[in-house]
Amino acid sequence: MRLFALILLLVAASAWADEQVPVCYNYGCASRQTVNFTERQLDQLHQLLAAATTAAAERSALARAVGQLYAWAGKQSPIWRDRGGNYADDGVDGKMDCIDHSTTTTRFLRLLERCGWLRFHRVLAPVRRVHFLISVHWSALIEELPPPGAGPAAAPRRFVVDSWFVDNGRPAVVLPLQEWLNGGGPNV
Repeated sequence: MRLFALILLLVAASAWADEQVPVCYNYGCASRQTVNFTERQLDQLHQLLAAATTAAAERSALARAVGQLYAWAGKQSPIWRDRGGNYADDGVDGKMDCIDHSTTTTRFLRLLERCGWLRFHRVLAPVRRVHFLISVHWSALIEELPPPGAGPAAAPRRFVVDSWFVDNGRPAVVLPLQEWLNGGGPNV
């Protein structure tokens, strides 16, 4: 009986360490599915982010972490079919537009933030850019934390983390917000 209780406790403790995140897909979050990230997977991301010793290094690590989270989510949902942009995957179940990506990427970033693994950035609400009144695009957004001792006059630096530009599982594109607002990013 004690052995059974111990096994049950270990299984429950392992389940508590896993994290579930809803992903949305099929354009405009028309479809949703909750995916699970194991303690082992999360530990890999923790190691990746812990190695970052500067804000720039953390942004690079975040790009890779977001890509890895999408790859793992693609093993549990049809988003493995998603390709960069909106045209290479037209008509397939699992395709993702910028609304799906900005929503899901923000959820992934909030997971990393909630775990306490972001030392140089905080996660903000998704951001929108509009060009020529008809071309609207959304992205996840992070803000660099001011260095210790920085005065209140220091303007915060913001960056988009845009997974829409790349195929599922590839590192996200991280750009300064202003560059992205001016149309920056790969041509997909």
